[in-house]
Amino acid sequence: MTTIREDDLIASIAEAFQYISYFHPPDFIRAMSAAWEREQNPGAKQAMAQILVNSRMCALGRRPICQDTGAANVHVKYGVEARTDFKRSLQEICDEGTRQGYLRDTNPLRASVVVDPFGERRNSGDNTPCMLTVEMVAGDRIDVEVAAKGGGSENKSKFTTLNPSGSIADWVVQTVETLGAGWCPPGILGIGVGGNADKSMALAKAALSEPIDLHDLQRRGPSSKTEELRLEIAERVNALGIGAQGLGGVTTVLDVKIRSFPTHAASLPVGLIPNCAATRHVHFTLDGSGPAEFTPPDLADWPEILLDQASASARKIDLDNLTDDVIASLEPGQTLLVSGTLYTGRDAAHKRMVSMLDAGEPLPVDLRGRAIYYVGPVDAVGDEAIGPAGPTTSTRMDKFTDRILADTGLKVMIGKAERGPVALEAIARHKAAYLIAVGGAAYLVSKAIKAAAPVAFQDLGMEAIYELKVEDMPVTVAVDIKGNSIHKTGPAQWRREPVPAE
Repeated sequence: MTTIREDDLIASIAEAFQYISYFHPPDFIRAMSAAWEREQNPGAKQAMAQILVNSRMCALGRRPICQDTGAANVHVKYGVEARTDFKRSLQEICDEGTRQGYLRDTNPLRASVVVDPFGERRNSGDNTPCMLTVEMVAGDRIDVEVAAKGGGSENKSKFTTLNPSGSIADWVVQTVETLGAGWCPPGILGIGVGGNADKSMALAKAALSEPIDLHDLQRRGPSSKTEELRLEIAERVNALGIGAQGLGGVTTVLDVKIRSFPTHAASLPVGLIPNCAATRHVHFTLDGSGPAEFTPPDLADWPEILLDQASASARKIDLDNLTDDVIASLEPGQTLLVSGTLYTGRDAAHKRMVSMLDAGEPLPVDLRGRAIYYVGPVDAVGDEAIGPAGPTTSTRMDKFTDRILADTGLKVMIGKAERGPVALEAIARHKAAYLIAVGGAAYLVSKAIKAAAPVAFQDLGMEAIYELKVEDMPVTVAVDIKGNSIHKTGPAQWRREPVPAE
């Protein structure tokens, strides 16, 4: 029997995280391409086109699909007969693989993990520790599933315990309707049924790595209760009209994956975890013959989509001349190409700015008449001005919005997904505007950024404030000066009655 070496597991995990940072699974690309072809809402179709173009660019350029390169999820199936030379704990070994994968000079991945979740939230700097789960299984091999899970979709995870006679489909559909667009649809729903609270959530997470086959299932029809449930949930969720990026449209989910496990007679635990448009995972097996090898996918799976037509009809906006008249003229759903000066700022920067305002201290940047972009970019490599720089979920900034607009004179915010009632009221009160960039198109967006320099709060790492110079950055007007939101009107327009199963 050959020996599985510690170094081989470390090297394989490191290479796996690099691989999935720039290669979407081909089944996801095929499913997204099919959804793009049948989409009827021009705004949603354009959003999916950006996701697909971004994905192809990343596959060619070997740079991250999304600036949120995810928490490192490692699931190990450890054969009880496997012979290894391991000297450290499995957590330590997998952490070392994660560290080497995320700190690679040629393609550095963003470190997003904070060490103390309820204290200072200091960043670990290398995305460790990884989120390790282990199963002891029969055999003499070690199987590993590696996934990078972004915070936007992970934050939408839900759990409930239904009565045994409760409707799983009803709960899932009602829950998805409340999630908003922060999970970056269209994506995949992982559902775990049974076990207990932790088991059902583990089942839901594991289900997300299963092959996408909804189209095949729709064509051949269900052969089990689980497949019937998958079809029902997919049809009903898509009928909600949420659409790509929450803009309204035909497709919200590309697939619904379900795993189940025996449970207590008095319980029906259900876990729900969505995966976003940056779905990233890969599987490998170690048998003692060396580290895993990863074969690049065939670029023929990626459609060659041109964005020139949509860009030609977009309105150009000068961010260095954001007058009241310009802001007042913006309409929800309008496509823009923005150029000029753009500042970055996420949760930590907003919190610190508000603290400075409370203390009567001047802010390190003058935001009057300016625009701010909710982003935590990946580090640049080579001659890049900045690494992949897609938007983060904007609702996390809602509680700061009124204060920032009132005390700084900020005019425009750019992020992803909807804004909550508090932010909508603040936007209307101060006659500002909110724009969205496409979540899942981070590398494409970064190509519009021609210069980037940190100007404040450098100790916050990727949450520091940067001054960006952008040229024709594609965005969509989401909220106008009256507080009208495309995330309300879009889904309402595309909502339909689900087609009942035959």
